[in-house]
Amino acid sequence: MITIADIAQLAGVAKSTVSRYLNGGSVSEATKRKIEHVIKETGYTPNAFAQSLKAKKTNIIGTIVPRLDSYATSRTLIGIDERLREFQYQMLISNTGQNLAREIENIYTLAKQKVAGIILLATQITDAHLEAFHEIKIPVLVVGQQHQDVYSLIHHDEEAGYAIGKYVLEKGHRKIAYLGVTEKDIAVGVKRKEGFKRAIQEVEGCEVKFFETSFSMAESVTKVPSIIEEFHPSMLVCATDNIALGALKAANLNGLTVPADLSITGFGGYELTEMMHPGLTTAKFYYKEAGEMAAQSIVKLVNGEEIPTLTLSNYEIIERESVDKRFIDEL
Repeated sequence: MITIADIAQLAGVAKSTVSRYLNGGSVSEATKRKIEHVIKETGYTPNAFAQSLKAKKTNIIGTIVPRLDSYATSRTLIGIDERLREFQYQMLISNTGQNLAREIENIYTLAKQKVAGIILLATQITDAHLEAFHEIKIPVLVVGQQHQDVYSLIHHDEEAGYAIGKYVLEKGHRKIAYLGVTEKDIAVGVKRKEGFKRAIQEVEGCEVKFFETSFSMAESVTKVPSIIEEFHPSMLVCATDNIALGALKAANLNGLTVPADLSITGFGGYELTEMMHPGLTTAKFYYKEAGEMAAQSIVKLVNGEEIPTLTLSNYEIIERESVDKRFIDEL
């Protein structure tokens, strides 16, 4: 591997001169031409991370994620990375394994590594988060959760929940089970459910029950049979596509046909939900586009520009085969 010392020796200049050139410092035209010639001949590529740490202002954006084995996370990261590259910034990813204490620790660790800003794909915003944001004194953008004291970019969870509620009602369903997650997750556990409730309250004659599971597809497979046995819903609204995929498997294992015996919807819009049969009706979120928006926003914050405290990303109801139309007189 070619080093700065090698470049200096081949160019006949001091190592500090090469370093000064690479960091945009003052170098004579003659010396600059010699260094550029050697770099071109050797194919040397400077270590952007090391360069950035030495500079007064880095070009690295720390990105903290709760998990890497997630469609939403991976698509969001792709969007962040592609847009950051356009602005000549690098992304440094830190995975917390859904451990909140580790998440807080990573905020401080990234700040010590002199990142220019932090994008946090959050599941919760606690007092410990707010304290960390205040102490590190670098720009932070939270994606997926909203807080009045933090720049936030969220998916339009409540409106998507309302749209799903309106959709299933228009299909004639009046006995509906909602399978959500913990309310510690405000976006998925609270906002989606609140939007759904708002739609249900606009009509009469609905029988609705609310149940809770984790984000795990496997837990959904074990949870759904008891919901079917206890409540016998015609419609199961699931707070995520993963939960809905588990519900589809549970229905199949219990001899039910989707959508004739049980209709199912989700939230997310994962690619798998289009390829399977029956295809899953879902509220699709545009994760890659949200990542691009997040990257653009954090770069603006790093450069001292103003952005809205809250930014909303788009969603769309994707209608597929997992929902059956019911007529009121059948119920």
